[in-house]
Amino acid sequence: MNEEGGDEGVVRRDRFSGGPARGFMSSLAADERIFAADVAVDRAHVVMLEEQGIVESDVAAEILAALDDVESEGHAALPEGEDVHEAIETAVVEQVGPDGGKMHTARSRNDEVATCIRYRLREDLLSAIEAILALREALADAAEAEVETVMPGYTHLQPAQPTTVAHYLLSYEAAFARDTARLLDAYDRTNQSPLGAAAFAGTPFDIDRERTAELLGFDGVLRNSMDASSARDFLLESVSALATHATTLSGLAEDLVIFSNKGFVKLSDDYASTSSIMPQKVNPDTLELVRATAGDAASGLSGLLTTLKGLPRAYNRDLQRATPHAWDAVDSVSEATAVVAGAVSSASWPEETLESAAGDGFSTATGVADALAMAGLPFRTAHEVVAAAAERAEGTPDLATLDASAQEVLDASLFEYVSRADVQQTLDPTHSVESRDSAGGPAPAAVTAQLDEATVELDDHRTELNARTDALESAAERLAAEVAVITRD
Repeated sequence: MNEEGGDEGVVRRDRFSGGPARGFMSSLAADERIFAADVAVDRAHVVMLEEQGIVESDVAAEILAALDDVESEGHAALPEGEDVHEAIETAVVEQVGPDGGKMHTARSRNDEVATCIRYRLREDLLSAIEAILALREALADAAEAEVETVMPGYTHLQPAQPTTVAHYLLSYEAAFARDTARLLDAYDRTNQSPLGAAAFAGTPFDIDRERTAELLGFDGVLRNSMDASSARDFLLESVSALATHATTLSGLAEDLVIFSNKGFVKLSDDYASTSSIMPQKVNPDTLELVRATAGDAASGLSGLLTTLKGLPRAYNRDLQRATPHAWDAVDSVSEATAVVAGAVSSASWPEETLESAAGDGFSTATGVADALAMAGLPFRTAHEVVAAAAERAEGTPDLATLDASAQEVLDASLFEYVSRADVQQTLDPTHSVESRDSAGGPAPAAVTAQLDEATVELDDHRTELNARTDALESAAERLAAEVAVITRD
């Protein structure tokens, strides 16, 4: 996406037309992604030029008709050029004649490419948000079905405390809700128009930047022309949000791989494969690839940061190498998100297996300590009693072992503080879960409240996504109508 170079086309004529650097500098093939964006930006700019009296109506009509032909023939039919912007302009001039060059009045390829990148990226961000919403819906649906399914919870991959499948799944839904909010914010800062900034110092023509922003569906214009043409922080913000999401997504994928190995979750065959030599194997390959996506996104963010580091104002050719990091990240992360959504929605959680494992490693120990603390012991003293019992026993200690530890630490029977029935109850994983009914906890009532909150937030984010999508569709219709008026006249 070169802005200031050229070859033998209409932009630079014969100057700088030879040598091996031409191919190295060209971005025409990679620019296929923003071909449609460039045509739209060209149309909006020409409409504005005609409305401002900068380009004659008949010339504007010819240019717009030529752009229709360029769009119909597609990117593959473009003439040779250093980038898609030059190639489209060359195609228009070849059809219209020299007046076709008026299309480029009052702009530079610097503000043109910045506008095209934002125009296309905002659509990709909406697609990424849509994929995350679908994943969150899959997590919420699965959680709703597993509110009372007890499972082991882990820290450091060691049995820690019992929880529920619903509580576990909603922990990821909450994280992905923040990812959604970050991407919506990134979209809003991306959806600002640089068009009209020209090379970086504006233009003497009486242009209407707000009008082109309106026709292209941007929420506003970037107020400083140097910033508008050169800034790529919107790429950084977007890729950072995508890398953050991919990191959490990788954690979910890793959990599902581990749980699948333990028999805690059964994944659909659509998200697994068999070994080429060991027919009994069922491997969660797709989720392993999801894990790797986080590395791809992180490397893209690192590459983008490194490319942009220390660039002087205003435009520098390094920027041509910056944008592909964003395209790669948004494509791979969106695809990985859709894969995980499918894996979650098609997975099953074996209740008996999970419940049987929920008490492993004396995972209810904290419950016993809590019961003693509720009876008046300092929690650290209660912790010492239970820790001593854990050292004496293999697995979950029985009442006699717990009492012996109390005698050692407290010089008194455990049952002077809590009843045998209460202690026995605290050792049960299901009771442990039910007792943890604080806000955000795993108790069924607490999880139901989380589900309600997640549903409301999902609906709000869906509304925000739809509003942005509808605004872009309305802008496209508005631009098409204005083009039709000029070409009819």
